[in-house]
Amino acid sequence: MGCLKTVGTETIANMISPLAALDALHQGNRRFVSGNPRSNALPGAARLPEASATQRPFAILLGCSDSRVPVELVFDQGFGDLFVIRVAGNIAGPSQVGSVEFAALNFGTRLVVVLGHSRCGAIVTTLEGLLRPGKAQSPHLQSIIDQVLPSLEGLGTGEPSNQDDLIQQAVRANVRASVKQLREGSKMLGKLIENEGLLVLGAEYSLETGIVDFFEGLEEIELT
Repeated sequence: MGCLKTVGTETIANMISPLAALDALHQGNRRFVSGNPRSNALPGAARLPEASATQRPFAILLGCSDSRVPVELVFDQGFGDLFVIRVAGNIAGPSQVGSVEFAALNFGTRLVVVLGHSRCGAIVTTLEGLLRPGKAQSPHLQSIIDQVLPSLEGLGTGEPSNQDDLIQQAVRANVRASVKQLREGSKMLGKLIENEGLLVLGAEYSLETGIVDFFEGLEEIELT
């Protein structure tokens, strides 16, 4: 737990540390995978009065809009626990970075996780464009592809026999790119990383197993 902090206009005491927040996500995902969620994780209207008055999310999640990756369920969390930003391909465009800045500044949340997932449609679409260029997309969809594309160039074309491996490499490369953008593309977040202990991690959710694998940014955690 952290010390007393003034965040925006609200004083927040006992702010959860990034490592404690990460442990809560780990534990929640284990409960989800085991099929034993907390009985009070999503309690319907029970927490509405509390949640309507204020919010103090312990983690910020930048995830994909894929309907198979409901972030609160994946981590077995409830109303007000997570600040979730969802966009196809979990890209860190200006509005997504701004949303992370908003939560970190106003709520004092000190853990950010970029959550990709296996067989991501935005990644597959971008790879198809690399392998078979020429297919026209709408301008809006193309803007997402253009955001994903730089992280995938140089991965190789891949043969059909290892296409699944190529897609996973691409998913993780795209997560790493979003993590880097959050760390280096925002002066505000950069200062919070340097001075306030903000932790930005990358993870992949398996559609097949339900397991979340944290693979990017763990080297930043100092083991004590």
